[in-house]
Amino acid sequence: MKIRVFALAAATAAGLSLSACEDSNENGASGKGVERAPTRMQHVEVPAAPGVITAEAANSSAFMPPPADPNAQSATLLRAQVLLDRAGFSPGVIDGRYGENVRQALAAFQEERGLQASGTLDQATWQALNAGGGPAAVARYVITQADVAGPFIAEVPEELPEQARLERMAYTSAAELIAERFHMDEELLRALNPGQTFTGAGTEIIVANPARPAIAAEVARIEVDAEERAVKAFDAAGKLLAFYPATIGSAEQPSPSGTMKVNGVSRDPTFTYDPKKLDYKPEIRSKFTVAAGPNNPVGLVWIDLSKPTYGIHGSPEPDVIGKTQSNGCVRLANWDVLALAAAVKPGIEVRFV
Repeated sequence: MKIRVFALAAATAAGLSLSACEDSNENGASGKGVERAPTRMQHVEVPAAPGVITAEAANSSAFMPPPADPNAQSATLLRAQVLLDRAGFSPGVIDGRYGENVRQALAAFQEERGLQASGTLDQATWQALNAGGGPAAVARYVITQADVAGPFIAEVPEELPEQARLERMAYTSAAELIAERFHMDEELLRALNPGQTFTGAGTEIIVANPARPAIAAEVARIEVDAEERAVKAFDAAGKLLAFYPATIGSAEQPSPSGTMKVNGVSRDPTFTYDPKKLDYKPEIRSKFTVAAGPNNPVGLVWIDLSKPTYGIHGSPEPDVIGKTQSNGCVRLANWDVLALAAAVKPGIEVRFV
């Protein structure tokens, strides 16, 4: 069986052999990328709105077991997600819900801290998460002129040829940009800021505040765990430095196996569709390039691997990371792959397990 492969041209790292793949997205959800801009944060306590998680509730929350309903939100889970993210155990999109990505992040955190790796938020794990102190889990942010300046695109076209007509695969709104800067679900951002349009520079809003530091040491080895749908980064001594939920290949279109090396990193890559190197869209007969940007099919970063056409890359849909399957690539949320790329160098080992 042929593996569906795209040929990609990197805008910033000529010569890298890039591959990409579309998710087999069962949920039909959409999400976008992340770019950095200056932030101004401060602790905030906000009066509660009926039925909505608030900054005050998240910042002052005591331990409570996760709700039985996986779709239910809680202030305790919101705080736990922020603290996991801050500790280097990414829960994926911060939304205040207890999903599979949160379970995996909790289990990895528990194992690293010598706790029972149940993947359940319990009292001991809650205490360990809160032991480090640090800034408020939810904080006030002042919208900058850069946030609202754009240019934005009206929508993200579903088909690649339509995407190729755009000058840049930009954000669709300042709300999308801000939500992803703070690793948030856009729905949660709007719930924390009822009635806000996110279009006025100088406006104060409420955001999650992961305040994640850079990876503490140089990454010596990356492990791609197909069973857990996760990417793990280790130092030379074997210490786990970071944990990220990932979208990995399916049984029909598997990710590669074995061990390879990192060739290099391309930031803000373009995406070139070459019909000579794929077989799943026979109706497309001409080669074209999708411009760079956070909504590009491979997101904001491509980590090129020594097996041709394979890499670890970002995603325009962070809310479905770990919840779908890819056509062979390894896909992370843009903020996670940005963090990983900053700590890797050519030649480090990547193991697929």
